[in-house]
Amino acid sequence: MSTEEKSLNFIEQIIEQDLKNGLSKDKLRFRFPPEPNGYLHIGHASAICLNFGLGIDYNAPVNLRFDDTNPSKEEQEFVDAIKRDVEWLGYNWDNECYASDYFQQLYDWAVELIKKGKAYVDSQSSEDMAIQKGTPTTPGTDSPYRNRSIEENLDLFERMKKGEFEKGTHVLRAKISMNANNMLMRDPIMYRIMHAHHHRTGNDWCIYPMYDWAHGESDYLEQVSHSFCTLEFLPHRELYDWFLNQIYDETKVRPKQREFARRNLSHTVVSKRKLLQLVEEKHVTGWDDPRMSTISGMRRRGITAIAIRNFANTIGIAKRTNLIDVSLLDFCVREDLNKVAPRVMAVLNPVKLVITNYPEGQEEWLEAENNPEEEVMTYRQLPFSKELYIEREDFQEEAHKKFFRLSLGTEVRLKNAYIIKGESVVKDAEGNITEIHCTYDVDSKSGSGTEASKRKVKGTIHWVSTAHAVEAEVRVYDRLFTHENPDGNKDVDFKEYINPNSLEVITGYVEPSLQSSKELDHFQFQRLGYFCVDRDSSSEKLVFNKTVGLRDTWAKVESK
Repeated sequence: MSTEEKSLNFIEQIIEQDLKNGLSKDKLRFRFPPEPNGYLHIGHASAICLNFGLGIDYNAPVNLRFDDTNPSKEEQEFVDAIKRDVEWLGYNWDNECYASDYFQQLYDWAVELIKKGKAYVDSQSSEDMAIQKGTPTTPGTDSPYRNRSIEENLDLFERMKKGEFEKGTHVLRAKISMNANNMLMRDPIMYRIMHAHHHRTGNDWCIYPMYDWAHGESDYLEQVSHSFCTLEFLPHRELYDWFLNQIYDETKVRPKQREFARRNLSHTVVSKRKLLQLVEEKHVTGWDDPRMSTISGMRRRGITAIAIRNFANTIGIAKRTNLIDVSLLDFCVREDLNKVAPRVMAVLNPVKLVITNYPEGQEEWLEAENNPEEEVMTYRQLPFSKELYIEREDFQEEAHKKFFRLSLGTEVRLKNAYIIKGESVVKDAEGNITEIHCTYDVDSKSGSGTEASKRKVKGTIHWVSTAHAVEAEVRVYDRLFTHENPDGNKDVDFKEYINPNSLEVITGYVEPSLQSSKELDHFQFQRLGYFCVDRDSSSEKLVFNKTVGLRDTWAKVESK
C-alpha cells in the first residue's frame, strides 16, 4: 500500500509500522473469525470489509475461520449462511478454517500447561468460582483446587476428555493470578465439559475450549499476522498475549491483536441473542426478514453488496463506539441503485383513468428509456390504451395552488405518452372516486417532435395500462424500531420499540415487462422508490419488496 495515495486509518498505520519494523510483507495474513451461532449482521459486514479490504490493499491472504467452540449453539446452517454472505459481499477467502480443526493441538498444549504447573482442574461450582474471583475493586481468592498435583490434574483432565464427568463438575483453568487488576487474568477457564454433538467433530469430544484459549492459538496456527477485534475484546488482549507466550516459537509469526470500535446502526439491534429473540418470538418471519439487520435480510430487501461496501468505507474505522444514522446506509443504497436499477411503471394505490377521446379497442406501444444513467441508453416498449391506472394521490378533484398533478380542468403529461386534461369523475354511493375521465391531445405524444409534444405542463405522472397491467404483491417495509437506539436503555425491553407499522402488504399493478423478472432483480418504480423481486415471487404471483424510497422521509417524521 502506498501511504501517498490516501490517509491511513489507525489500523493501516499499525500494519505500516510493523512493516517498517521488519515484518516481511509476505508474512501479512488476516482473518475473519465468525462464530457459527447465527446469521451475520451489518456489524459483521463492517468487519468483513475491513479484513478482506486489507487483504486486497496489501495483496495478502485472508482466512475465513469459524470459531466453532460451542456446539450447543452452532449449526451447519449458520456456517453455510456465513459463507454465502461473505461471497455475496464480493470477497474470496484463502483458507476455510475451523477452530475445531485444532481441537487436538489445543488439547495437547493444555496438557503441556498442566505439566508446567500453569493450568489446573477446578471442581468448584460456577457460583463459587464467581464469588472466589472477586470484584474489579477487590482481589480474588485462590481456588481450593488450585494446588492440585500435576498428576491429579492430568488424570482428571484426561477423564474429562473421555466423558466420565457430568457437565459443570470440572473445568480446566489457567493458573495466572487471582490478584490481577484485569479480572480476565484471574485464572480464566480454558475448557468446560459439554456432552453435545458438534456439527463437524460429532461426538468425538466431551470438552470444548473457551473462546479466549482457542482464538489466539488458532491465529497462531494459521500464522495470522494481525487479529483485528471489536473494542469489547480490548481487556482480552492481555490474556491473548499470555496464552501466546506459553506456546510461541520465535521462528514463526506472532499474531498481534488490536481493537476497533463497533459502528452501531440507528433503529436496529445487532445482538445475535436479540436477533434470535425476534425470530423465535415471531416478531419477524426469519433471519432473512427484510426488516432485520442481518446481511441475508438486507440482501432480500434489495440492498446491494456494493452499497454495503460503500457504507462500510464511508463510516470507516474508529477507536470509539458511536451510533451511525441508518439514513447514511439508505443514501449509499440509493446512490448505487440509481446507477443500476431500470426505471419501470408501477401503481401501488390505483384509481382508473379513462381517456374518453382515445379510440375504443386501440392500443399502441410507446418507447421508454430504461435508465437515464446508462452510458449507452437502452429502451423498452410500453403498452398504452384507453384505460389506465394512475396513483390515487396524483389526482385532486379540487386542487390547491401547489398541486401540480392532475385535477379537473388542468393538464399533466403521462410519462412517455401524451398530455391529458381532467374532465370529470365517477363516484360510488359513498362518494369515493372510482374513475377519472379525461381527454388527451393526440398530437402531444412524447418524442414525436410536434409543437404539441414540446408544450410545457407543470406535472408528469406515471401510469399502467389496465388491459396489460400485471397484479403484484408489494411489501412496503419501514424501520423495525421506532427508537433510534432501541438497545440503548437497559431498563427498557428493546421490543417495546418495535414499529407496529414496519410492514404493509398491498396489491399493486406493474407494467408487463416485469412478468419475467427474477429474484433480487432491482427496479426503480418511477416516483415511488426502489424495489426488488422477493424469493416468494413466481410466474403466477409477482412479489416485490420496497428497498428504499427515493428520498429520506423518516427524518421528517421524526422531527414532528
